[in-house]
Amino acid sequence: MDVTGLLALSKERQTQVDAVLARFFTLAESRAAAMGPQYVRLWEALETSTRGGKRFRPGMVMAAYQSLGGTDTEAAAYVGAAFELLHTALIVHDDVIDHDFVRRGVPNLSGTYREEAINAGKSERAAEHSGISAAVIAGDLALFNSYRLIDRSGVSGEVRARLLDVMDEALFASAAGEMIDVDFASALEVPRVDDILTMERLKTAVYSFECPLQAGAILAGASDEVVATLGDFGREIGIAYQIVDDLLGVFGAEAETGKTTTGDLREGKRTVLIAYAASTREWAEVEHLFGTEGLTDAEAELLRTALSDCGARSFTEGLARYYANRALARLAEPHITPALRTELHPVADAVLGRVK
Repeated sequence: MDVTGLLALSKERQTQVDAVLARFFTLAESRAAAMGPQYVRLWEALETSTRGGKRFRPGMVMAAYQSLGGTDTEAAAYVGAAFELLHTALIVHDDVIDHDFVRRGVPNLSGTYREEAINAGKSERAAEHSGISAAVIAGDLALFNSYRLIDRSGVSGEVRARLLDVMDEALFASAAGEMIDVDFASALEVPRVDDILTMERLKTAVYSFECPLQAGAILAGASDEVVATLGDFGREIGIAYQIVDDLLGVFGAEAETGKTTTGDLREGKRTVLIAYAASTREWAEVEHLFGTEGLTDAEAELLRTALSDCGARSFTEGLARYYANRALARLAEPHITPALRTELHPVADAVLGRVK
């Protein structure tokens, strides 16, 4: 069962969000034309970075909005597009932080500019600088304009103010989580499981689940009680989702996930799996392989075996189930409408389905 598929927008909803983004980029590229073709090219590269995703953050906005009786789908599409543009900004900047030039097997924005610079005869170092510089600028543009899309949604007054507060919380928390993740990468000691969970919640769950759901509810005029409960659901399912994502990064089927199962081990990514394993005897015997740049497939398999034998894999799977079940419990609250429960229950079911 593919959780991203269940989180994806329906065709009708996706068409509306895509139309908002298309109008936004058409206007931006038209404005950029007066400032030169290089600037148009940057906007086109940024637009490319928004394509190909599952649009599940707009999906969360619109699912909450329509399930709670909202009928102005154009406004909801703008708010959903705002979260999609925020996501684009964060992943563009995340790739800069991680010094990554590839995403989903193809050059990302910085990688595209790096390749162009190399083809133009620049040195490797100068080309990387060009790529990173373009990504920083593009990410900044996406970040600022995610807020502007809230303004263009047509909402005003208290609703507009609350939506901007939610966007602010999404960015504020994600920046905190990113900074914690940066600190973890250079720390000599492996963080505790609770610290990893805090980082993953701040870095990903808040802007991907908690805030989009709350934004949809606020736009629909839901009570504070419903808005708060949707935030709780988003927190729990967002943590579960990220735990499963980390599991799949090591034990998943590459043909299904589209991600390498060696990259996280080679990079030395600090996850719940590693935090648990770090205190065990089995891991101590292979720990020297973790985070080595030249990690081979055979060595990666040794690490996977150790993660299974020491209990880290089963512990992490159980933790994902725990948080998914906590999310389901929030949907049982009496003030959650049957329509909203029906819309969101499959999300938790899908997360649970991936760790059975």
